[in-house]
Parts: sequence; structure tokens; C-alpha cells
Amino acid sequence: MQFIIDHYLWIKAFHLIAVFSWMAGLFYLPRLFVYHSASIITFETSLTFKIMERKLLRFIMNPAMIMSWIFGLMLVGYHIHMNSFSQGWLHVKLLMVVFMTIFHQLLAYHRKQFEQDNNQKKEKYFRLINEIPTILLIVIVICVVVQPF
Repeated sequence: MQFIIDHYLWIKAFHLIAVFSWMAGLFYLPRLFVYHSASIITFETSLTFKIMERKLLRFIMNPAMIMSWIFGLMLVGYHIHMNSFSQGWLHVKLLMVVFMTIFHQLLAYHRKQFEQDNNQKKEKYFRLINEIPTILLIVIVICVVVQPF
């Protein structure tokens, strides 16, 4: 625990870097799905989208999510140690992070559907779910910066 206290600002910085990377993927992958689900798409274009989607998820989003959780849990440990874990904003933030993780898994499911040429969702669906990370981000930032409760 002393390590976390001594290096709190470094842990916080790495947490933010990981979260920014994760959020970039959460914004971009549904947008790729919008274009991938377009009604007129060639085999070559579909293959390009599949490669982009797979690499984005595996090499950027998954590691960023894991690192966000690792550094985030270290920060939670700090808050527990400092007796500030009972603050309501922190609980709401953690709940939103759980929702982000569930959304991440939903995107992974859709990526697999595209990979297997089995996507059943329309472009409009992906345009709609593309807004979910924005809503989660707004709630998280307000919780962390304003700490309304």
C-alpha cells in the first residue's frame, strides 16, 4: 500500500493514459461498424474493415481496458486506505466503468459477428450505440471533477 501512496500521481497519470486510449477505441469501433454494415460493400472492403476492427480491439482496446482496470483498482485501494471510498461519486464512477466494460464486450461480440459474416444489425443500430461511450464519459467526468455527491 505504501507504494501506491508514494506513487499516487504516477498511477493516476497512467490510469488516465489507459482510459484515454480505451475511450478512443470505444468511440472508433462502433463508427467502423457503421461503415462496415453499409448496404453496398465489396469483399475487399469488408476484409479491410475486419482487419481494422480486429487490430483495434486486440492491440489497443483490450490492453487499454486491462490497464485502466489495473491502475483504477490501485487508485481504489488508495481511496480505501485514505477512508474516502464511501463518497457517492466514486461508486457512480465505478458503476459507469462496469457499464463501459460491458459495452466493450458487446462491441467484441459484434466484431466477431462481422468476422464470421453473420452481422444482423443495421447501420442505424451502430449509429445509436455509438453514443453510449459519450454518455458514460460525461457521467464519469462529472463524477470525478465535480464530485456532486
